[in-house]
Amino acid sequence: MILAYTSSMTESHITDWLLDPDHSDPSIRWQVLRDVLDAPQVAWQTERARVVSEGWGARLMAYEDDDGQWAGGAHFPAGFRWGDEEGQPWTSTSHALSQLREFGYEPSSVSARRAVELIGVNCRWEHDNQPYWEGEVEPCINGNAVANGTYFGVDMSPVVERLVGEVLEDGGWNCEIENGSVRSSFDTTINVLEGLMEYERATGGTRQSQSARRSGEEYLLKRHLFRRLSTGEPADRKYLYLSHPNHWHYEVLRALDYFRTASILTGQAPDPRLAEAIEHVRSRRLDDGTWLLDWKPPGRVWFDVDDGAEQPSRWVTLRALRVLKWWDAAGGPT
Repeated sequence: MILAYTSSMTESHITDWLLDPDHSDPSIRWQVLRDVLDAPQVAWQTERARVVSEGWGARLMAYEDDDGQWAGGAHFPAGFRWGDEEGQPWTSTSHALSQLREFGYEPSSVSARRAVELIGVNCRWEHDNQPYWEGEVEPCINGNAVANGTYFGVDMSPVVERLVGEVLEDGGWNCEIENGSVRSSFDTTINVLEGLMEYERATGGTRQSQSARRSGEEYLLKRHLFRRLSTGEPADRKYLYLSHPNHWHYEVLRALDYFRTASILTGQAPDPRLAEAIEHVRSRRLDDGTWLLDWKPPGRVWFDVDDGAEQPSRWVTLRALRVLKWWDAAGGPT
């Protein structure tokens, strides 16, 4: 039944691959149906409902500790020490919640409501033992917490208010603000923007949070999503890599997916300063219509959701297809 919603014969092999019931996952399939194929709402909602009971969503929820946490910690697993392993582990509570949100795990499900309640009671940030849903001090972590908390029905208004008060003079945010940083970073800014957008989608936002969101957007747009304002050179070559899962890392496809979401929510047309990043993503498409996973952050995970670097990625392909569809439908430059 799912395969009946493919949009055209020329693209059908790509959507067949994305929707493959034997190798794909409900968390990808429902988003393909909604965002790429414009399937009827009942079709993608039915597929999304499966995330709770099967596939990666159910599998990740099964790793939850009895006290509601994952791996015994808020942002890091219990007992983690830097230098003991390659990279940063991605198995703790904050990263599990981010993946469940990306999967589209139903916030109103019994399992999600139970997790939210237990996290509120038992989970504390490593920074200074702050209760999880009250946030900590780093804007990148707090932006992510706002996105996750709001998605799962928690009132994150106090953390949003803190983030609004931490906008730097150049328009964005930096996790080193507590250490005196006065220059924004791409990585921190995208995490905060995603949190503010989720908050605005759920509550309408406040005048102040909307203004802060627009300020952060302008920070990225002035830099065409990846260039230094001072020299015009790429701020970091990795910003041009197509990666997944992103965790706290910035890259242009993540930013474009954010701007797509913001445009749909606010009704604003795509900004022409996105064109260079759009054409970079378009240029990376393979002859078979898919996109490769260039890189994924090193570190411990519960399980992989891609086939590995330099292999076609369903997640990257899904995001690229819906971003290009949005851009082209709005009449952006090609």
